[in-house]
Amino acid sequence: MPTNKKKVIITCAVTGSIHTPSMSPHLPITGSEIATAAIEAAEAGAAIVHLHARNNETGEPDQSIEAYEPFLGVIKQATDAVLNLTTGGAMTMTVEERAKPAIKFKPEVASLNMGTMNFGLFPMLDRYKDFKHQWEIDYLEGSRSRFFKNTFTDMEYILTECASNETRFEVECYDIGHLYTLAHLADRGVIKAPFFVQSVFGILGGIGTHPEDVSHMKRTADRLFGDDYRWSVLGAGSHQLRIAAMAASMGGNVRVGLEDSLWAGPGKLAESSAVQVRMVRQILEGQGLEIATPDEAREMLKLKGGDRVNF
Repeated sequence: MPTNKKKVIITCAVTGSIHTPSMSPHLPITGSEIATAAIEAAEAGAAIVHLHARNNETGEPDQSIEAYEPFLGVIKQATDAVLNLTTGGAMTMTVEERAKPAIKFKPEVASLNMGTMNFGLFPMLDRYKDFKHQWEIDYLEGSRSRFFKNTFTDMEYILTECASNETRFEVECYDIGHLYTLAHLADRGVIKAPFFVQSVFGILGGIGTHPEDVSHMKRTADRLFGDDYRWSVLGAGSHQLRIAAMAASMGGNVRVGLEDSLWAGPGKLAESSAVQVRMVRQILEGQGLEIATPDEAREMLKLKGGDRVNF
């Protein structure tokens, strides 16, 4: 593994499937809006852009091939950023639906969730009074009784289907047990090092945001994977920048973007994901760290290169 400790990879997740259109007028919905958000984030310093798609009219999560086609080529032509496609999609989808874009477009990186879990979004119903679409209410309330299904069979399906594409994975770990699941899959040779471990803090149903939670994740990953992994973190909601600063001081990489938080400070909506990239970049550079370019991120994560994707 490369040992350039001062280079930090910024990932930016520009829309996701957690927040709904009524929560912020700045949340990208259409293909054009997603493309613009991704390009602006890359220009601000994100080496990797993590992508979901949405229905252009309603803003619902959409994993159809047709939903991704309008923006993938546009982003690729405008920036050299690594494009990372979700296989998480939304918890209302089957794993086959979720994996379709990664299988079809053969990206350099795809996300991969490491376990079935409760994924509680329903507390957000208490924070917002008016919703534009009924699906938003049903979607949030439904998270009280449903779970985010990521069985061993599901994970193996995604890994197997993407194996011939040479796609590597942003391995999303919402709890300590997810690190052990990754270690199990690695021991079986189903996934290969170096691992890009994205530790997720602050989702209801996953690990919390206390400094001891962050340290415990890092200690456990170090013990399990040694030099065979790169660690990154994301903090949900108002925890975003605090978690990023903490992890960066521990040698980690960071993820920001409107998928994870709508905010740019107490009570202040972020007007774009690029705003958050600039904010976290200021924190990182204030610690004497350097921001990795897309090509440096490719070298650090051993990616195949943007010329070998299918878009």
